[in-house]
Formats: sequence, C-alpha cells, structure tokens
Amino acid sequence: MSAENSKIRVLIAKPGLDGHDRGAKVIARALRDAGFEVVYTGLHQTPEMVIHAAIEEDVHVVGLSILSGAHNALVPEIVEGIKKAGMDDVLFLVGGIIPDEDFDLLKKAGVQCVFTPGTSLTEVVDYVRQNAPRR
Repeated sequence: MSAENSKIRVLIAKPGLDGHDRGAKVIARALRDAGFEVVYTGLHQTPEMVIHAAIEEDVHVVGLSILSGAHNALVPEIVEGIKKAGMDDVLFLVGGIIPDEDFDLLKKAGVQCVFTPGTSLTEVVDYVRQNAPRR
C-alpha cells in the first residue's frame, strides 16, 4: 500500500433494490489496487446500513453506486445521516445511471462528484487521491 493512500478508507455501497454490482466491484478493486483501504457493503443496503458501515469503518470516502433510479431519495438520506453522526469531512461520490438534470440536486445534498458510465478507473482513483480528506 502506498504511503500517500495508506490512511484513506473508502466505503463502496449499493443502496436500494438495485441487483447489479459489477461496476461497484470493479471500482472497489481499482481503488484497492491503487492502495486505498476499501470496504464493500454488498447489494441491497438500506440507508441505515450504509450510514452504520461508514461510521463503524470511520471512512474518509463514501462511494454510492446506484443504477435503479432511486438516487434522489437514497443519497440525501445517507449523506445527512453520516453528517449527523459527526462525520463532516467525508467525501461523497455517486456513480451509476444518473441523469444530468439530477447532478445539481445531488451536489446540493453534499455529493462532491458524480461518475457516469464511461468514466475511466484512472479518473476515479485520481479524484479520490486528490480530494479525500486527510485526518
């Protein structure tokens, strides 16, 4: 693990009823291979489960993968819950099938970046490396 990434912990979560996690696993593996500590929640996570995992794992980054279209409901609830727990310096990322018109709503909810299909793994890794908070 590289020294610059050694303390950065990333949670990759699949909230909601979405049953497809190949992309989330690819992202988790790319981040792990880049030297980050990665926790993957698995499918069908409730917002409460994601919030609990973020707190328990004391993560720096929360990446939410959503393909079901439920991002406008799930993401604000998760961000708010994590922030209410006192984790004010978490980097929130969303990936998946997200319409351009929903980007502003997600950013107002606290998401720093939205990654859509076609984003390179290098772009995701570099973004996390450059923007993850240091504690």
